Amino acid sequence: MSQLPSIAVTGVTGFIGGEVARQLSERGIAQRLLVRDPSRAPQVEGGVVLPFSFGDRRASEAALAGAEVLLMVSASESADRLDQHRTFVDAAAAAGVQHILYTSFVGAAPDATFTLVRDHFATEEYIKRSGVDYTFLRDNLYLDFMENMVGADGNISGPAGDGRVGMVARRDVARTAASVLIDPGPHTGVHYDLTGPEALTLAEAAQIIATARGQAISFHNETVEEAYASRAWYGAPDWQVEAWVSTYTAIAAGELDIVSDDIERITGEPPMSLADHLATVSP
Repeated sequence: MSQLPSIAVTGVTGFIGGEVARQLSERGIAQRLLVRDPSRAPQVEGGVVLPFSFGDRRASEAALAGAEVLLMVSASESADRLDQHRTFVDAAAAAGVQHILYTSFVGAAPDATFTLVRDHFATEEYIKRSGVDYTFLRDNLYLDFMENMVGADGNISGPAGDGRVGMVARRDVARTAASVLIDPGPHTGVHYDLTGPEALTLAEAAQIIATARGQAISFHNETVEEAYASRAWYGAPDWQVEAWVSTYTAIAAGELDIVSDDIERITGEPPMSLADHLATVSP
């Protein structure tokens, strides 16, 4: 086990973990790729695929034994995500991991308006108590998803008001994470706010998308009651619908109105804007 790579990466079947794995491989850095389903693991030079799941302590501890640095991409949204995180952190500590890099969310606090952020705060606190060195990457809302928020009616709809959000590209998060993994020491015991270069209202974001795509796209400021009603047809559990709606109310409350230069300071390159991103992605 001691001959396995010292860097371990989760989330490799998703965008951020997969992009981190690719960037590390391009730099000639070997890594452990921790996946639930080994058949879905990306094929990267120097990647050693190991099975695990956040809620399986035994498998996680075996996959992490001897690893020094771990990228812990937060687990998929679920009612028991926090329990899964705690189990995984316990496994990492028992396996001897020395440094955990965790993907959190801006404004992590126990009373955050965006309900899922509360789990991120609780995870951060649990990692702090584990005795393992840590770095927290507090990501803002992903600008990659903005187009997906446009409904069939051509509107981005939600109770966000005139609130602003410093949305960030997942690619910028990934390259920041890769930089920290390679040399975690200078980043020990700190958190970074990962944002884009500007904070936009959703009306401004809608206009940027409309200009880039040559379509009529607008922002509709729903009431909270309208937001719950318009999402009821999904049939999602109450905690999930509350999370969706509270994304917008958090924007309205100003809790995502954060712009930081942390990405540029860590990587040496500025983050991309929403307009930059749209210019690189086919509609």
